[in-house]
Amino acid sequence: MQLNQLTAISPIDGRYRKQVESLAPFFSEFGLIKYRVRIEIEYFIALCEIPLPQLESINKDLFTALRDIYLNFSEEDALWIKETEKVTNHDVKAVEYFIKHKLDKFGINDSLEFIHFGLTSQDVNNTAIPLSLLEAMNEVLVPKLEEVIAKIEALAEEWKDIPLLAHTHGQPASPTRLGKEFMVFVERMERQMDLLKTIPYSAKFGGATGNFNAHNVAYPENNWVEFGNSFVKSLGLVRSKYTTQIEHYDNMAALMDNLKRLNSIVLDLDRDIWTYVSMGYFKQKIKAGEVGSSAMPHKVNPIDFENSEGNVGIANALYEFLAAKLPVSRLQRDLTDSTVLRNLGVPIGHQLIALTALLRGLNKLELNQEAINADLEDNWAVVAEAIQTILRREGYPQPYEALKALTRKNDKITEKTIAEFIDGLEISDKVKYELKRITPFNYVGVVE
Repeated sequence: MQLNQLTAISPIDGRYRKQVESLAPFFSEFGLIKYRVRIEIEYFIALCEIPLPQLESINKDLFTALRDIYLNFSEEDALWIKETEKVTNHDVKAVEYFIKHKLDKFGINDSLEFIHFGLTSQDVNNTAIPLSLLEAMNEVLVPKLEEVIAKIEALAEEWKDIPLLAHTHGQPASPTRLGKEFMVFVERMERQMDLLKTIPYSAKFGGATGNFNAHNVAYPENNWVEFGNSFVKSLGLVRSKYTTQIEHYDNMAALMDNLKRLNSIVLDLDRDIWTYVSMGYFKQKIKAGEVGSSAMPHKVNPIDFENSEGNVGIANALYEFLAAKLPVSRLQRDLTDSTVLRNLGVPIGHQLIALTALLRGLNKLELNQEAINADLEDNWAVVAEAIQTILRREGYPQPYEALKALTRKNDKITEKTIAEFIDGLEISDKVKYELKRITPFNYVGVVE
């Protein structure tokens, strides 16, 4: 079979390709190779800017042309590298040979051995991968998260005055406002977004075992630690100072944990809205020709929220694995991180699918205020809390027990039941009037 969206094994590259193709420049094999080329070229330019004695003659006007190699990197270029890798059996070495091949035309053959000078492959990988992750977050995932938060907040504003019967332990509870319940998720997500912005994107850049051994033995007069710090910072990353051959991945694990928490909030929202739909509080807009069920014509399934929930689950399982596995390596390094990191885009892809589905579902919601009001009208017992609290204020004996007896001995508590109870209380007419004004529709408290 030829690989296409129908034959792809992963739904990310098959069914959901259109939803996640914006991640391809960052996490595909092509993307990884391009970022490696970028790091190697920027590193070579940085050596020229020191300058090392052997690179003093290189004209700085050449730097733009050098950067064009990765800025205009093509699939043909990537295929050249993949073909070379068949010979070298080493992916980063193939990148080095590609750049040397490209530099042939610039007349700097005497300087070609300063491509990948003193580096190990992980200096390239552990800089390229966090850089691709940083830019994918900034350009794709964070904007999508912000779009979701903005949509939830807009619905919260639209429905801020809608009274809603709350449910705790699955039972009717003190009424709330629909808009406030949506703001719960806005606040939770915004707090996690604030934490997300504090997590550094760390890179390992220090030679074979992290000590700049080769650099220092060749040019002991240079401050290579300062060079490494400056180079990594110029890319928008933070250099890990004390490392083995590989990055610690502790900050990457922190990022995975943060994204997992954001997903858990989305999951919570998915399930709440699914439940509200099942209770009839929301209807869903449908397009002409859409089918809700293959067997039951009346059904409009909440599939967007279910799709979101399922993809959140997959993403979080992978984030959990990555956060636990990546910071662990035998002695100065093993290769388990290398194969694992190739899956970095997979949970981000599933998270993007989940957020897209959630947005689609939120945009379909239509408020069914009749159902919401009917539930409030059917549950006058929830004002018992308000009545007993005011009676406590008035010094009435055992108000909780009195309301408990009322609500539990009657199968059905109605407005009339409550009014008759209030009339039978030995309290002032003023307090009776105050109590009778309380309804399931206005006993909604304050939040701001």
